[in-house]
Amino acid sequence: MERFINILIIDENSKNRKGLKEILSGGGNNILQANTIEDALPILTQKEIGILLINIDTNNFEEIDSLPFRKAIGNLKNIYKIAITAFPSSGAKMVKGLNEGAVDYITAPFNPNLIRAKIEVFKSLYYKDQRINQLLNNIFPAKVLEDLSTSSKFSPKRVENGIVLFTDFVDFSMKSRDIKPIRLLKKLEYYFTSFDEIIQRYKLEKIKTIGDSYMALAGVTENYPEPAVRACLAAIEIRNFMQNERNIARAVNRDYWEIRIGLHMGPLVAGIIGKYKISFDVWGDTVNIAARAEQVSKPGFITITESIEKQVEKYFNYQNRGEVSIHKRGGHMIMSYLTSLKPEYSHDGDEKIASRELRILCGLSSIDFNQMRKEIVNRLRSLMPDELIYHDLNHTMNVEKAAIRFAKLEGLDEDSMLILRTAVLYHDSGFILRYEENEDFAVQLAKNNLSKYGYSPEQILQVEEIISSTKHGAKPKNLLEQIMCDADHDYLGRPDYFIVSAKLRIEMENYGKSMSDEEWLKFQLHYLENVHRFHTETSQNIRLQGKKLRIEELKHQLDVLSKNQA
Repeated sequence: MERFINILIIDENSKNRKGLKEILSGGGNNILQANTIEDALPILTQKEIGILLINIDTNNFEEIDSLPFRKAIGNLKNIYKIAITAFPSSGAKMVKGLNEGAVDYITAPFNPNLIRAKIEVFKSLYYKDQRINQLLNNIFPAKVLEDLSTSSKFSPKRVENGIVLFTDFVDFSMKSRDIKPIRLLKKLEYYFTSFDEIIQRYKLEKIKTIGDSYMALAGVTENYPEPAVRACLAAIEIRNFMQNERNIARAVNRDYWEIRIGLHMGPLVAGIIGKYKISFDVWGDTVNIAARAEQVSKPGFITITESIEKQVEKYFNYQNRGEVSIHKRGGHMIMSYLTSLKPEYSHDGDEKIASRELRILCGLSSIDFNQMRKEIVNRLRSLMPDELIYHDLNHTMNVEKAAIRFAKLEGLDEDSMLILRTAVLYHDSGFILRYEENEDFAVQLAKNNLSKYGYSPEQILQVEEIISSTKHGAKPKNLLEQIMCDADHDYLGRPDYFIVSAKLRIEMENYGKSMSDEEWLKFQLHYLENVHRFHTETSQNIRLQGKKLRIEELKHQLDVLSKNQA
C-alpha cells in the first residue's frame, strides 16, 4: 500500500536542498523546499508537513523564535523536526535546535544511506501517529481529545438541552437465533457502519452500541447550530436507509430487519469513566426517556418527545400520538411520530433531501455530497457500456483516490476538496452516451443534476470547468484543474502502468482503433514523452520518476521488438 508524506527542507544552501531532494525522492516522499523560514511560512500554513529538515548553521535559523513560525508549527499535529548541520559538535546552535524540538540531526556532506534510513524511521513514526490519532478520534469526541491534550483531563460537563438518539432493531433476539454468528456480526457491522456515516454527516456524536441498539448525541460534544434539527435529519436518513434495505430484500424474497428510532431532549451529564479501560458516556433521565421513546415506536417509525417537537415543528411534519407512560420514573409524556421534511425546507419538494438553506442553517456543508456520490456511482455502475475496459467505474474510483491524495498533500480546504471530487466522479460519465468528446455530455449531466444536491450555480460552473480541463488539448488554469488532470493520469507514474495501459489498448480495439505491437509501443512513447505532463509540484515529486522509468521500459520493449523482427 502506497503511503505519502510532505517533507519540507529549509536551507539557504541550494546545493544542500538539491542533494537532499535527490536522496529522498521516491517512496511517497513529496519534497518541498524553502530558502528561509520566512519563505517556508506559506507552506507550513497551507500544508500538513510530516518531517521538517532545517539548517541550523545559518543566521536565518534565529527566525525560529518568530511568532508566525511558532504559530505555524503549533498548528501541525504531528511533525518531526530534524536539524541539518556541518558542525554537529558545535554547542549553542545544536542545543537550540534540540530545545526547539529537533529529534535528530543529519550532517553535511551527506551520507545518502544514513539519511534515507533516518527518514524512514521518522516516516514510520509519523504514520503510526496518524493511525493512533485516527483511532482516538473514532473513540472519543474531538472536544474530549482537545481537553486531554491541553490539560490531561476532561471534567464532567452538564448540558441543559442535550439530544439523545436511540435506534433498535425489531425482534432482534428472535431473528438472530437463526443466523450464524459470523453472518450476524457482519450484518450488524454493515448497518452500524452505515449509521456511523449518517451520524457523522450531520455532525452528531456516536456514543456506543449496546447489542443491537445504537446511541448518538447532538448538542453535547459539538457546537454546531440547530442540534435538534440535525438529529431529526439524521434519524430520517437512517429510517429511509432501512426502508430501502427492506424494499430490496422484499424484491429478491429475502428476510429483512426493521428499526425503531426515538429522540428526546433534556439535561445530561457527560464525562469519562473508567481507570484502565476508559470510555466517554452520558447520564441522566434524558437517556432513559429517549430509550423509552424508541421502545414505544412502531417498526419503521421515529418517535420524538414534546421537547424535540417544539424545536423542529417549523421544519418537519409529524403526527401526534398522545401521552405515553414512562416506565421506572413514572408519569406520562406527550410524543409524536416524525414523518418528513416540510416541502419548503426540502429540495424541490423531495422530502429526502434537505434544502441548501436548511443545511446552511444547521452549520452543515451547503451541498449533500454523499447523496450525490451514491447517485452518480450507481449511474456509472449500471449504465457504462461493457466495451469500456479502461474508462470503467474502477478507473473513476482510482482517480478519486489519487485526487484526494494530491489534494491533501497540496493542503486543499474541505469545500474545495468536495468540488474537486464531484468533478472527478462526473468526468467520465460522458462515456455513457459517446466515446469521443465525452466531456461535453459529462458537463451537461453535472449541470442538470447537481443543483438538487445543494450546489450553487457558481459551484456547478466550477465543476464544469474542472471536467472540461480533461479535454484533449486543454490546459488546466488553476490548482483544482491541475489536480484533476494529474489524478486522471496518475497511473502513468505507477508500477501498475502496464496493467492499466493493457486495458486501454483493449478498450481502443473495442472502439475500432486496433494497433500492432510496434504501433502501440510508439503510441505510448509519443504520449508520455511529447504530450503528457504532470502539472502540480506534488505529482511531479511523486510520479515523475516513475513515469521516466516507464518511458525507459517502453523504449527497451521497442528495441527488443525491432531486433526480433529483424
